[in-house]
Amino acid sequence: MENYTRVTLFILVGFRSHPESQLLLSVLFSTIYVVTVVGNACMILIIQMDSKLHTPMYFFLENLSILDICYSSVITPKAALTFSLGKRIISYNGCVSQMFFFSLFGTAEAFFLAVMAYDRFAAICNPLLYQIIMNRRLCVCMVLGSYLSGCINCIIQTGFTFSLSFCGPKEINHFFCDVPAVMHASCSDTLVNEMVMLAVCGSIIVGTALVVFISYGYIIITIVQMPSAESRCKAFSTCSSHMLAVSLFFGTVFFMYAQPGATSSPERSSIISILYTVVIPMLNPFIYTLRNKEVKGALKKWLKRKGFF
Repeated sequence: MENYTRVTLFILVGFRSHPESQLLLSVLFSTIYVVTVVGNACMILIIQMDSKLHTPMYFFLENLSILDICYSSVITPKAALTFSLGKRIISYNGCVSQMFFFSLFGTAEAFFLAVMAYDRFAAICNPLLYQIIMNRRLCVCMVLGSYLSGCINCIIQTGFTFSLSFCGPKEINHFFCDVPAVMHASCSDTLVNEMVMLAVCGSIIVGTALVVFISYGYIIITIVQMPSAESRCKAFSTCSSHMLAVSLFFGTVFFMYAQPGATSSPERSSIISILYTVVIPMLNPFIYTLRNKEVKGALKKWLKRKGFF
């Protein structure tokens, strides 16, 4: 059992069963990546340039945009090259790095969404104490804590996954080195790894989702009790964009990592994972911009200053 040849590379199968769609997937992934980077970069610039947006909510939103650029950059460019050039080979160290940073940024995103939900809870349910509760120090600690949680999870997931033995064709039935797909490619018994993934990822997803749902439960109760229809409309408008982003993210990652048998359907997992790895980082800036009057106002002011209007 100890005489396996050391694996130095893997083959990313991706969507090889649909060869006619490879060029289309490459163009689609490349376009989405450009839109993701440009959209999130614009969000960062808008927040930085408008002093009215230098509040805790936009501080978190700015960091979410930075995170989404990093998150998408780990997966999408390599996938686009794989589809267009057929370069399906990824080195062992490259696969380790991709899984490490993907787990880091993906976990941090879950905590970011929970932090942003708590921020909205503090703003709507305790408006008079909001500035005291969400002080600068707490905001920075929350951001750093999200990344620290991501570091802990990625070390656990990457360490356990690459402690497995790999033999045979070394094919990964996915378009990137995701934990379930790499485990599925191993010739070792993966029961312990699956239990660790279910326990750790399940705890993170359920824990952060609970913070979100409890926060929004209190928010909805508070909004319903507001005497002014205008106030209710404004509060719902502020929170609805966040709830849309949260629903998309947690729905897909729960399917992938927080249920038994997550490694049993690689083809279906590849399709589902496109949502949270490629699509959601692109949608986030549009969700928050199109549903937010302050951001749209800041964008119009910037465009006027640049002479576009």
